[in-house]
Amino acid sequence: MSEKLYFMDIRSTDPTYNLALEEYLLLNHTQGEILLLWQNANTIVIGRNQNTEEEINRPFVEEHGITVVRRTTGGGAVYHDMGNLNYSFIQDVGDPETMSIAALAVPVVKALATMGVTAEVSGRNDILVDGKKISGVAQRMAKNRILHHGTLLYASDPDMVAGALKVRQDKFVSKSAKSVRARIGNIRDYVTDPTMTVEVFRERLIQALTESRDVETIVLTPEEEAEIIRLRDEKYRNWDWTYGKSPAYAFKNAARFPGGRLEVEADVEQGIIRDIRFTGDFLALLEVSGAQNALKGVRFDREAVRSALAPLPIREIFGSIGPDEILQLLFDL
Repeated sequence: MSEKLYFMDIRSTDPTYNLALEEYLLLNHTQGEILLLWQNANTIVIGRNQNTEEEINRPFVEEHGITVVRRTTGGGAVYHDMGNLNYSFIQDVGDPETMSIAALAVPVVKALATMGVTAEVSGRNDILVDGKKISGVAQRMAKNRILHHGTLLYASDPDMVAGALKVRQDKFVSKSAKSVRARIGNIRDYVTDPTMTVEVFRERLIQALTESRDVETIVLTPEEEAEIIRLRDEKYRNWDWTYGKSPAYAFKNAARFPGGRLEVEADVEQGIIRDIRFTGDFLALLEVSGAQNALKGVRFDREAVRSALAPLPIREIFGSIGPDEILQLLFDL
């Protein structure tokens, strides 16, 4: 009998809970190999070292109610929906060569082959089919354990993927890790049976990954569940983790409104506006420095900026350009 495989088929679709559960198991279940399968509903997951605002299409995210959360592994931003399935392997750190992304992705590639899909590991962290990316993977180590996880695009909405992650790069200047946009594909287009639902695909994947293994289902105790909820609330639902952990960056944008042209440049560090400058040909009665000073130290966040602007005589500072247009310049254009 082969070494025991601890398995959990997670049915939560809340990304903040799922990432907390994954991290808890990595740090606290310190023996044996663990396999997790999970899905997130309408979510952008940001890499550990990325600038969140630089990776997302803010207006699209807000319009479609997309959750944004940061993970603990590196790599680029990815969009998850219910047509996507995520997997996680957690195991002891062994020979560095056997811990490579390519080596740890092999079981998934073999599992896909059982469904007629010819996949290959390519580049730093992609699994490709017919030259199209169907999986992005990432890793981290902790306490002599390694977490290897990845997406499996089975039947994701390509318009949502493109819309959620599309952003004007000329608005940001930073040293953060940038996502490399690749041509993506859906596994459903390559399986032997194209009528296979994502749920059947999930079951087939479980069968392929657990075959010939001594499988034990992970059952959480009430105490463990409470710790996961605490981690979810204190970390993954915390603005400071998802936005405040972003590397320092400079933001710039400009637009012409009926009241004139308005330009903005801002220096943002840990999600906080450290300096901001407004210029333009708008007609003003008061110095713009009042608005600039009011925004220093404020989160680079729509509601935080709205609250900071609320007490100011905006019309006297920016002429006929109003607070909604300022917010539009910062967050929507």
